[in-house]
Amino acid sequence: MARIAGVNLPNEKRIEAALPVIFGIGFSQSKKILAAVNVSPDKRTKDLTEPELNRIREFIEKTFKVEGELRQQILLNIKRLKEIGSYRGSRHIKGLPVRGQRTKTNSRTRRGNVRKTAGSGRKNAAEKT
Repeated sequence: MARIAGVNLPNEKRIEAALPVIFGIGFSQSKKILAAVNVSPDKRTKDLTEPELNRIREFIEKTFKVEGELRQQILLNIKRLKEIGSYRGSRHIKGLPVRGQRTKTNSRTRRGNVRKTAGSGRKNAAEKT
């Protein structure tokens, strides 16, 4: 089993599709990586030779921030926004959408599926107002 950046890559997938398992590498980045290290994107992960794996591993370590290092950087960026009191930081604190999305509807995921709906607004005639 191939292990790159602390992640086990799936054996049966093509290497082009297996690299995006690593946090911080997407499909287009994986294509660029394989082109840079001269490895065929059609090879299965289990069919890679040790030198090819080493070339991929070294290129990723030199060029990209991936996995733990990238997650740490993202957390520090969010923490900085919160500390300086920016608008985006306050949205992170409140658990609301940060990038300008509407919140009257369509923010169920970020708010935790909270459904705040009022009734018809009409009160029963027997009730006190």
